[in-house]
Amino acid sequence: MPRRSGPRALTAFAAATALAAGLSGAAQSAPRATDETIRVGYRGHVFTVPASWQVVDLVRNPDACVRFDRHAVYLGTPGARQNCPARVRGRTEALLVQPAAESSVTAAGSPHAGTGSVTENPTAGTYRITAGSVAVTAAYGNDRRRIQDVLRSAGLPVAAQTAETPAAAPLPANATSFRGEGFDACTAPSRSTMDAWGEASDYGAIGIYIGGINRACAQPNLTAQWVRTQYANGWRFIPLYVGRQPSNDGGSCQGGCAAITDPVPQGRAAADDAARQAAALGLGKGTVIYDDLEHYAPGDTVTDQVLAYLNAWTERLHKLGYRSGAYGGASSLMSDLVDARDDITLPDVIHFAHWNYESTTWDPMVPADMWDKHQRIHQYIGDTTETHGGVKIAIDRDRLNVD
Repeated sequence: MPRRSGPRALTAFAAATALAAGLSGAAQSAPRATDETIRVGYRGHVFTVPASWQVVDLVRNPDACVRFDRHAVYLGTPGARQNCPARVRGRTEALLVQPAAESSVTAAGSPHAGTGSVTENPTAGTYRITAGSVAVTAAYGNDRRRIQDVLRSAGLPVAAQTAETPAAAPLPANATSFRGEGFDACTAPSRSTMDAWGEASDYGAIGIYIGGINRACAQPNLTAQWVRTQYANGWRFIPLYVGRQPSNDGGSCQGGCAAITDPVPQGRAAADDAARQAAALGLGKGTVIYDDLEHYAPGDTVTDQVLAYLNAWTERLHKLGYRSGAYGGASSLMSDLVDARDDITLPDVIHFAHWNYESTTWDPMVPADMWDKHQRIHQYIGDTTETHGGVKIAIDRDRLNVD
């Protein structure tokens, strides 16, 4: 493992060694040095990271939002009620290091025993590693080498297999059909929150972020069992895939999004990955998956790239048996889709953002004869906070008319 020279480096390493020896359950960091890196220890593994990265102890801060759109190391298990903003997009290099499931820890209890498992999803820019007593989710944007160096510094391998996501038993295709009020939140709420909102609010559908390189919020609650439970409780879903964006700074990206650079292969790859992630949650063929494309300024180059990307996304999803959805601004993506109606394969369902506070799926930017057979969602309020059943969440509000 890399070591700095000098007294400060030795002090940091001694602190890290103490963590490895006796504080395996604690989330702590070694003292900050005067040069460019710090050592962060957790359950016997010591990560060398840039000194500018934030270190977040999730035991002490259980409501902290685990986000992969900023440089950070999160230590511990994300809380059931993360306090996340409604709208976060983007991807950079960040780590979530948490206890491994009991079944992955060797009988001897050594934090470094066994080879564990390493998978990588290059489409979504994510490593997942289980080694001894830790499970690591490592995100990366444009600097894959940096996150590899961080993993190697803790003695973790980076030679990975392609991530496998076994399909769960599929729910009925109406899992993504609903007429009425819905909302989306950056991270899937806990079961108790869903129960509270189901009892006290008028919502019946929820947007869930199932994957994508620009999905910024961690999703500790979003499992196949969570989806099945919520379906049984009457909830329906808006599966959102936050793939590559028209630009790195549009909409909610704030300069941190991975942008479309090669639209056709990237659109196909996004559809392949989205279908795998949906199937792993029990959302099978016949359901709708929405590609999330943040607001942009339409123009020759960006419009051509967006339309080529989305056309490839739609055609690939159709081959895989899914319905294609697209989320975007009424004045950007929807305007471009309407203009290109005779030139591309249009998405089956649209989810348009126009924050006019009108709970209707009609909009002047979308002709009445397009997507007129229960094929629309309108995000009509954004970046708001609501409390139902005593539980507060930051959300966007949606009106659905989807069969």
